Amino acid sequence: MDDKIKEAARILSGAKNIVGFTGAGMSAESGIPPFRGEGGIWNKYDPHSLDIEYYYRHTQESWNIIREVFYSYFNSAILKPNPGHKILAKWEKEGRLSCVITQNIDDLHGVAGNKHIHEFHGNMSRFVCSKCGEKFPATGIPLTETPPHCLKCGGLLKPDFIFFGEAIPEEAYYGSVHAAENCDAFVIIGTSGQVSPANMIPGLAKRRGAKIIEINLEPSTYTNNISDIYLQGKSGEILPQIDALMER
Repeated sequence: MDDKIKEAARILSGAKNIVGFTGAGMSAESGIPPFRGEGGIWNKYDPHSLDIEYYYRHTQESWNIIREVFYSYFNSAILKPNPGHKILAKWEKEGRLSCVITQNIDDLHGVAGNKHIHEFHGNMSRFVCSKCGEKFPATGIPLTETPPHCLKCGGLLKPDFIFFGEAIPEEAYYGSVHAAENCDAFVIIGTSGQVSPANMIPGLAKRRGAKIIEINLEPSTYTNNISDIYLQGKSGEILPQIDALMER
């Protein structure tokens, strides 16, 4: 493991353009439960409640679950970036990392200090009006038992993350593709590679010649297929070790 960490540090020290690619495992280190697998949210709640058509047709029922999961339960975990988030923000500030592509909706990368983030599945810290398209920070929206409505036109608001049945935002998708195709080091963190179409992004980087470094608690679909270095463990522990060995 020590040799692999040293090799990862060597690769990243020499890289001109690093891209981070993060999934639920990274957020789990900050106390946020995953949606799938053991202890996943969908073991307790019906994912159908987050279908976009269900939200519009059965708004109150859907909102009850959304409010409980995302704006009561998540917030009660006191969302804080972990050391892994902070290292990615540090690398961006140093000019090493061009962006983070994330499947997470918790905004922890932004809180940590990253400025260039492709939010593949949106962000729960914003609401968007289904009528006029205006966006509002969640901190300015009354998150009561009543579904929220637009402060300008009165239309129904929805959290600005991707519901089932919605398309990936074009800006996030094409921004992620461009980033993957133009980097020379790609760091996969905390994702199993099961969710499409996000799971195709690392392969784009590999095909363009980027070195793939993977940090995961368990082997993923990437481990034996595209990863050049697989580091088993938590990003909050491994990324600071890599950072300490990088040349400056």
